[in-house]
Amino acid sequence: MAVNLYQNVTNQILASLEAGVAPWVKPWSATPGRNMPANAATNRPYSGCNVILLWQLSGIYATPRYLTYKQASDLGGHVKKGERGFTVYFVKPMTAKPKEGEEAGKGFTMMRAYTVFNVDQCEGLPARLDTIEPVKPRHDDMRDATIEEFIQTTGANYSETGGDRAFYSTGADCVRMPTFESFKSAALYYSTAFHELGHWTGNAKRLDRQFGKRFGDKAYAAEELVAELTSAFLCAEFDIDGRLQHADYVANWIALLKDDARAFFTAASAAQKAADFLRQAALQDIAIAA
Repeated sequence: MAVNLYQNVTNQILASLEAGVAPWVKPWSATPGRNMPANAATNRPYSGCNVILLWQLSGIYATPRYLTYKQASDLGGHVKKGERGFTVYFVKPMTAKPKEGEEAGKGFTMMRAYTVFNVDQCEGLPARLDTIEPVKPRHDDMRDATIEEFIQTTGANYSETGGDRAFYSTGADCVRMPTFESFKSAALYYSTAFHELGHWTGNAKRLDRQFGKRFGDKAYAAEELVAELTSAFLCAEFDIDGRLQHADYVANWIALLKDDARAFFTAASAAQKAADFLRQAALQDIAIAA
């Protein structure tokens, strides 16, 4: 059953990529404050692959808030007749009972699928659940002070050195960027910066991301997918229009996903950890400064 669930998600992502659409690239500046899907009852944001799956609904529903059928009922409302829900996934780490002679059992994961409904598909819910305070866009094509502070407080060795290439150097453990003025837009600059910072988190001193044993010669494509998704998560958070940094890797990602039904889950989970790491590093730096 679990294998089928992994394959179902992979098939959705593959269908988008093969149609020439990266489902994580969106014009986030058009919907400031409304870009990260969350559970309407708990206000807990969705994470990993669920974010990307629900992003595919961003042009359909105005508010990215979702509930299970039971949650809607518990809140005094109900799902409208005839509405169809959407599937999200929860992967829970488990430990098997140790076999004879073993000190501890082996770890494994169990996946479960849940059906959720957008708040617009429900009636009778408390008004607060489908209300998001409007957020005024902070930036145009000028440097954005909030994002600049975020980048600097991550602790990354980050600088604009000019040239025509943005990159993360594993050996020097640094991110190097062309000048801000050389980019066609602020969105392109910041989405590129987020991509390279995503790579930076994978260093052995930080998240120690190693895909070689898992993906073999496709490990580089997997790492690029992680950086792409990290950039997507941060672009959505900062209301920056997303960009596909490496369109030439789409074919590699298609091959990766066709080869391994769990690859997208792995990449999305790793990207979530990368975005969380950058966010936490920035928060810690701000707390120390205060």
